[in-house]
Amino acid sequence: MNKKKVDVVIPVYHPGSEFEKLMERLERQTYEVNRIFLMHTTDGQSLESMKERYKNVTVEEITPDEFDHAATRDKGIRQSDADIVICMTQDACPDNEYLVSELVQALEEANVAVAYARQLPRKESTLLERYTRQFNYPQESKVKSSKDLEKMGIKTFFCSDVCAAYNRDMYLKNGGFEKKAIFNEDMIYAAKVIENEQKVYYNAKARVIHSHNYNFAQQFHRNFDMAVSQAQHPEIFRKVSSEKEGMKLIKNTVAFLIKQRRPWLVFKLFTDCVAKYAGYLLGRKYQKLPKKIVLKCTMNPRYWT
Repeated sequence: MNKKKVDVVIPVYHPGSEFEKLMERLERQTYEVNRIFLMHTTDGQSLESMKERYKNVTVEEITPDEFDHAATRDKGIRQSDADIVICMTQDACPDNEYLVSELVQALEEANVAVAYARQLPRKESTLLERYTRQFNYPQESKVKSSKDLEKMGIKTFFCSDVCAAYNRDMYLKNGGFEKKAIFNEDMIYAAKVIENEQKVYYNAKARVIHSHNYNFAQQFHRNFDMAVSQAQHPEIFRKVSSEKEGMKLIKNTVAFLIKQRRPWLVFKLFTDCVAKYAGYLLGRKYQKLPKKIVLKCTMNPRYWT
């Protein structure tokens, strides 16, 4: 059997030390990466050094106005001629040299269109962020299909382009990502996969280090954009409830904090939840808001212009 060709697509903007580490660890993978497409939003910084250091790197320059969560990644996937394309973010670092091989193995399962990796918290992550990663990315792998909708609800569609591998042939046949998306292009595509009676594979053995210690404002902005994406796709998200999964996370986190003897962190959890829910409620009603309010709420003002 022929070995599958694997490419990687990474949107890049103001890259830092985490991006350097990501590139180094991709080079050390046991399963060789064919090409790496860096979708670089121009910011006065050059990525020519990456092309010199890594012979398999292609840099695609785009303007800030051209960047879109879905369209930018879709452009990279369509430039590739590989069997499998892995989408990653510039701040996700492979935990070991087996990331690519684990994702490839997951896509060898029958009718699996996309496989995504487990996200581990960084050392500097807060206790709340560590538990959230554990909740969303557990130790057990899971192959999800339409049969799981009744039990798992919105979690059936859960997928993350922080690190997700796509069967490129199935991706193209499914129509790929939405051509314009403020957020959630990965979940919207995963919903399409489930509706087409294909499967989404969460492979907990494929691991990347990735987490954020968001403040109140960042939680608000992020959840506003997430809710906008859901409001724009009622054909997907009206079938399942996000609130139910959110309440489950809150209850489990409170129990975890009490068990860890950190009850004072419940107040921090409460303020985070207020920010998230406020952003979510406004995002669901974004069409009724004046544009100047929308621009204050969003993380992605260029999307609206």
